This record gives sequence, structure tokens and C-alpha cells, in this order.
Amino acid sequence: MTRQETTRYIVTGAIIAALYTALTYLSNVFGLAYGPIQLRLSEVLTVLPIFTPAAISGLTVGCFISNIGSFNVADLAFGTLATLSAAWLSYVLRDVRVKDFPIFSFLPPIIINALVIGFEIALFYLEADNFFWSFFISFLQIGISQFIVCFCFGIPFYLGIKNNKIMRF
Repeated sequence: MTRQETTRYIVTGAIIAALYTALTYLSNVFGLAYGPIQLRLSEVLTVLPIFTPAAISGLTVGCFISNIGSFNVADLAFGTLATLSAAWLSYVLRDVRVKDFPIFSFLPPIIINALVIGFEIALFYLEADNFFWSFFISFLQIGISQFIVCFCFGIPFYLGIKNNKIMRF
């Protein structure tokens, strides 16, 4: 990688991290960034690994900074690792396409966050006699929330970037 490419990579990752953090804190204004129902506007950015590997580090750093607002050390660790894993898998799956659409790249943020954050919420926040049902409910809540943001907003966002002749990664 040339010096210019390295600089572009770092700056792109930093911009994505800043956007992720800002959008998460904006979501928190409406009470949607932390807790059992999360409609983080920032999760729409999880489509960016399809376009650039710089998004992997950008999303990870942005998630870490954003999760400081949860005041939960487990969320800092596991939430950030979930984002890192989902971003990497989205990047890896970007070339697996159905009718020239990278549909499988949209799935890791939904599935991994539903599993990891659902488990975390059930373990640390819910007082229930039956952990399985607490986890199952948390899994569904986070999964549906992620689906709404990643599919309903993520697909138009992806298409907007793909069809935009000005914004290129």
C-alpha cells in the first residue's frame, strides 16, 4: 500500500468511526441506542464493509466509543467484538451475490448482534427464572431491531452509495 492509500484508509476508517458514534448518540436521544430494543441509526453503516475494508476498523472503533455510553464493561468488550466479527464477515461475504446483490453481507450484523447482545441483555439485565426464555426474547428483540435498520434502511443506503458516481471508496 502506498502512503496515499494508507492515509486514505485511515481517514476513511476515522470518518466511519465518527459517523457511527454520532449516529449512536443521536439514537440515544430517543432512547434507542442501549437496552433491549435498539434501533441504532448507526447500524445502517454496517453495509460499508461491502465497499471498503476500512469500514471494519471504523465500525469497530465507532462501536467501542459508542458503547462507553452504555456504562457497561461487558458491552464495551462483547459489543465491540460482535461489531468487529460482523463487519469482517460482511466484508468476506461481499462477493457472494444473488442477482448481483450482496445479500449475505447484510446478515452478519443482524445474526451476530442478536446472539451476542441478546445473550448480554439476558445475562446482565433481565431477572428471570428461565434464562433460555430471557435470552430468546432478547435475541428476537435485538434481531428484529437489527433487521429493521440493516435491511429496511441498509438496502436503500447501499443502493444509494452503489449508484452514486461522486462517493467512491
